[in-house]
Amino acid sequence: MIMSSLADISVDIRPDFNSFDHFLSMRYIATDRPWLKLYGIRVQPVPPFRSLSCKPDPALIHHCLPDELLLEIFTRMNPYTLGRAACVCRKWKYTARNPTLWRAACLKTWQVSVLIFVTQFSCYIFSSIQFYIMKRTGMEANYMMVRSLYDSSWRRMWLQRPRIRIDGLYVSRNTYIHTGVTEWQFKKTVNVVCYYRYLRLFPSGKFLYKISPDKVKDAVKCMHFRASKADCVFKGDYILSEDGQIEMALLYPGHRYTLVRMRLRLRGTTVGANNRLDVLKILTTGVNATELKNWTGSILELVEGWEEDETHDPDVPAVSHSRGLSPFVFVPFEEADTSVLNLPVEKMDYYVPG
Repeated sequence: MIMSSLADISVDIRPDFNSFDHFLSMRYIATDRPWLKLYGIRVQPVPPFRSLSCKPDPALIHHCLPDELLLEIFTRMNPYTLGRAACVCRKWKYTARNPTLWRAACLKTWQVSVLIFVTQFSCYIFSSIQFYIMKRTGMEANYMMVRSLYDSSWRRMWLQRPRIRIDGLYVSRNTYIHTGVTEWQFKKTVNVVCYYRYLRLFPSGKFLYKISPDKVKDAVKCMHFRASKADCVFKGDYILSEDGQIEMALLYPGHRYTLVRMRLRLRGTTVGANNRLDVLKILTTGVNATELKNWTGSILELVEGWEEDETHDPDVPAVSHSRGLSPFVFVPFEEADTSVLNLPVEKMDYYVPG
């Protein structure tokens, strides 16, 4: 009787054993992702290059957009937009890794050194043939560098080699406590003062500098070479070394000339971001007006042999500043209006740039 009842409730477990054996033979078990059903058909991964063995791609955009046209679109993107496009799907990721795209970006970024050389020696007349030879020499230097230091990978060169971002502003937000004036029954009042340092760097070795309490969305409008004197935008020179160190110098005109020298270190919150500038030193010194009377070169060339505590004006001694050394944060132009740096002090008590 018991045996007959067991036979009635018996279940065939052979399919379960077969599926278990199938799992053991698999190297990886695919995890079910039910949220992908919200987007319709799941796009299968595609190899970087077409092959006859790969399955057809069910995505409609990949049927309507040929690979040649997709690559042509990517060639017209800047490297930062190209990096965002590589996150869309695997096919775009493989297409964005085409070496020709990153070679063009690297040559465009580090080929400016030739133009700087021509600008510094503009007193000489270069023929088109001489300029072509100089340009070819710069290209060969980049080719040698990518082969020797970056394993012939232009994309790795773009990510690992220090470079200045020119598509936005570097912003340093500084706050300090200022003792206020005693009024009525309140005593020892204090005020929180917030000001910004703005840097806009150009490939030619020039930069614009501004100190202002204005927010980023307001200061970005005057950070150009056509700014008026009321905007208080000053121009200087900088040089970037291969180890990420930046030497900067600018001159404050006025009744007494004051020279500002800064040493910064370039870094990034992620690989290749280059979105932070650490302030290592800010030094102000005096300059003799006779030295600047006939000087037409770079400010860095003027102070090349100076000591750190050297000043050429006894009324303006050399001072090494220990305040206002907050790191610079890079803000792209398209994010100037929406950046968190526009928030007032009471809504951002603590700000850590990272």
